[in-house]
Amino acid sequence: MGNIKIIKSEKTVIEKVEWDNLRFGVFFSDHIYVSEYKDGNWDNGTIKPYGAMDLEPANCTLHYGQTIFEGLKAFPSVKGGVNIFRPEMNGKRMVNSAEAVCIPPYPVDSFVEAVKAIVTMDKQWIPKKRGESLYIRPFSFGTGNFLGVNASDKYNFIIILSPVASYYKEGLNPVKILVETDHVRAVRGGLGNAKTAANYAASMLAGLQAHKKGFSQVLWLDGVQRKYIDEVGAMNIMFVINDELVTPTLEKGNILPGVTRNTVIQLANEAGMKVTEREISIDEVMEAHKDGSLKEVFGTGTAAVISPVGLLQYKGKEMIINDMKIGKYAQKFYDTITGIQYGELEDKHGWNVHLDI
Repeated sequence: MGNIKIIKSEKTVIEKVEWDNLRFGVFFSDHIYVSEYKDGNWDNGTIKPYGAMDLEPANCTLHYGQTIFEGLKAFPSVKGGVNIFRPEMNGKRMVNSAEAVCIPPYPVDSFVEAVKAIVTMDKQWIPKKRGESLYIRPFSFGTGNFLGVNASDKYNFIIILSPVASYYKEGLNPVKILVETDHVRAVRGGLGNAKTAANYAASMLAGLQAHKKGFSQVLWLDGVQRKYIDEVGAMNIMFVINDELVTPTLEKGNILPGVTRNTVIQLANEAGMKVTEREISIDEVMEAHKDGSLKEVFGTGTAAVISPVGLLQYKGKEMIINDMKIGKYAQKFYDTITGIQYGELEDKHGWNVHLDI
């Protein structure tokens, strides 16, 4: 593990894990990785026991939200050992998020090595069942103590681990999504393409209201015209219109450049499917549903991988998609990506970082 300092926990809490009822983000492993930034540099990092952190009431992040995070997973490989899926891409995205909120970027190479080290340390926490995985949550935040809208001069970069099952209780069954018309998540020039707490705080009210109405998530429209589709609260979104895969473009800078989104686009291109990244309006989606050309809608994200959408509701009008069944493309992408992640299919792209542990 290189120059990473290790302080091993004297006891484990793994016996508290409900392996038959994992859920998502409920149980946490014995250790965390911590690197501190001060005097202009990140230290070599320490793996130490998971536990409460000391924070002063004047901690700048509590007041001004200078914090970012990532999400990736480790999978038990059918060939033995563990596969970590595309950690370098997560590291690069975290650099972009850091720059957006004035946090010193954590080096990508160090990010990958830290992920490998903490997963190796707590390898016994990796679930064995197909469909389950070890969720890896890196995050970084200002640790300065002051009041004043200024960037901190000290930071922590931390990684925690959590054995998880499906993100949605529906699993791979289609979810119901409400198209949000009253609230907006992000606008061009804002923080929409950064994985920062501000984006998720801004989405909570609309999400809560949607849950009360029986929906799993909301589908956000652009913050200016309230016309063009951005993304779902926890996922990027894709539409199959006729045999074309259409997804909102990243060029506006107000949606997250998803790792799974990128993976699906690559796989679709290689399969000879027409793929278009462009602005797509909710009116176009409704018209495609009306004339029968809207074949599938599905979300893409680390937590759920692929989440089929069976119903969209917009201004009181319901659109049932593919008879509330998972479509052939969503199923294919899910099977291919998870097959690579679990080592069942050949990793032609070198997406997995494999650990012989």
